[in-house]
Amino acid sequence: MLVWIRSAPRPVAATVCVIAAGLLLVGAVTHIADLLRHGLTPYPWAPAWLNLYWSALALLDPLAAVLLLGGRRRGADLACGIMITDVAANWYAVHGVQHSSLAAQPGLQRLLAFAALVLMTAPLIRRHLPNRGLSRKCADAPPPPSAACCPPNATASRTGSRK
Repeated sequence: MLVWIRSAPRPVAATVCVIAAGLLLVGAVTHIADLLRHGLTPYPWAPAWLNLYWSALALLDPLAAVLLLGGRRRGADLACGIMITDVAANWYAVHGVQHSSLAAQPGLQRLLAFAALVLMTAPLIRRHLPNRGLSRKCADAPPPPSAACCPPNATASRTGSRK
């Protein structure tokens, strides 16, 4: 069923990254506008933890977008994490707090569509993005010289001084 994901060309993955990054930036603008207008509690009807989560998305959404546009695999991972938690938080807000339904909430419907796009295309995106994270750079770098791991004579001969 998902064979097309393994065989999709790189330009398709790049297009999906740009679309996802653009939509994440739209979400970021929304959360930033809410913060500027209403502070850390933009929704007085929602519990404090939900308001805090939605306010945190003002930072997380653009971070994921920048990582995706920068060709980082972690951008796809962060976008997936954001979408899963955002759908769960909004689902709770709609059903648990507002006692509403999916049919009455077009915002949640759009969020579910975007989450489906991100989660279903994540394998395609990850396949084409190199894993250029900090851990890879550290693994390839030589270990730094340290007096704690070197015998005293080796340290002295490396610095040019003799005892």
